[in-house]
Amino acid sequence: MNLQKLSRLDLNLLVALQALLEEKSVTKAAERLFISQPAMSRVLQRLRHQLDDPLFTRTGNELIPSPKARELHFKLPALLDNILDLVDEGKFDPGKYVGEIKIAVPEFVATSLISKLISLVTKESPGLVLSVSGGSESVERDLAEGQLDFTIDIDGPFSDELMSMPLAVHTPCIWMSKNHPLSKFNELTLEQIIEFPFVQYFLLISKRVSAGTNARFDKALAALGLKRRKALVTNQFVTAIETVSNSDCLMVATQKDFVMERETYQIVTKPFPKKLPHDGSINLVLLQHQRTSGSAIHLWLAERIIEIVKEIERINI
Repeated sequence: MNLQKLSRLDLNLLVALQALLEEKSVTKAAERLFISQPAMSRVLQRLRHQLDDPLFTRTGNELIPSPKARELHFKLPALLDNILDLVDEGKFDPGKYVGEIKIAVPEFVATSLISKLISLVTKESPGLVLSVSGGSESVERDLAEGQLDFTIDIDGPFSDELMSMPLAVHTPCIWMSKNHPLSKFNELTLEQIIEFPFVQYFLLISKRVSAGTNARFDKALAALGLKRRKALVTNQFVTAIETVSNSDCLMVATQKDFVMERETYQIVTKPFPKKLPHDGSINLVLLQHQRTSGSAIHLWLAERIIEIVKEIERINI
C-alpha cells in the first residue's frame, strides 16, 4: 500500500466529491456540506489537482461528470460507508443512514415484497429511499455500473463479480379465471390447453416485448411439435391479470405468485399437463455486485429482503 501517496490525500475531499456527484451543482453541494460556494469551488480545484482530471464540465447550471468522475461515483459510496463503519462506535445503525438504494424486482415478487419492505424501512431506516423498477435489460451491466444496487432474478450463470443469494423456489403452473371451462378439471391435458389462447406475461423484461420471444413453456411445447396461440404479450402485470380474469385466456405463472391477486381477481391455478416436459422449479436469487459487498447498509437491506421473502414463503406453503 502506498501510504506516502495516501498521506497527501485529504479524505474530506472525497466527501466533497460525493456531494458534487450527487448534487451536480457547486452551490447545492456547498449548501449540503454547510460551506460557502467559493469554498466549494476551491475544493473542486483541489480535487482536480489531486486526481489529475477535470472531473466535471458545465452545461447550463448542471455539472456533467467526466468518465473518471462517473467511475468514482460507482466506487465512492461503498468506500465512504466503510470509512464510517471504522470510525462509528458500536454496531451499524440503519436509523442514521441517509441515501438511496436502487432495486429491480419483477412484479410477481414486488406485489408481496415491496409493501412489507417499505413498512420495515420507514420504521428502522427512515432516511433510506428505495427506488424500485420492474426489471433490467442488462442485469450484470446495471449492477456493475451502479445503475442498480440489487436485483431479484431467476438463477443462472453469472459473472464472478456478482454475489447470488438464494431467495425462493417456485413451481410453474397454468392460471385461469375461476369461470374458465377448464377450471372444473383437476388435471389438464396438452390437447385441452392448446385449444385456448394465452397471455404471455414477461416477468423480467422491462422495455419492449415481442410475440416472437419464446419462453421456456414455448420451447417445451415445440419439443413435442406443438405451439400455443398467443392473444396478448405484455410486461404489464395488471393488464395481464385483468385479461386472464375476464376472458378464456390462460397464463403460465408460478404456484406461489400473486396470492392477493388470486383472491381479488378470482383466479385458479392448475398443474402443468403430465405429458409436458418442463423444469420442475424456478429458483429466484437476490443479486448484488461485489462493489457494495462491504457496505453496511447494503448488507442490512439484503438481510431484510431475504427475511421478508422467507416469511412470505412460509405463509404461502
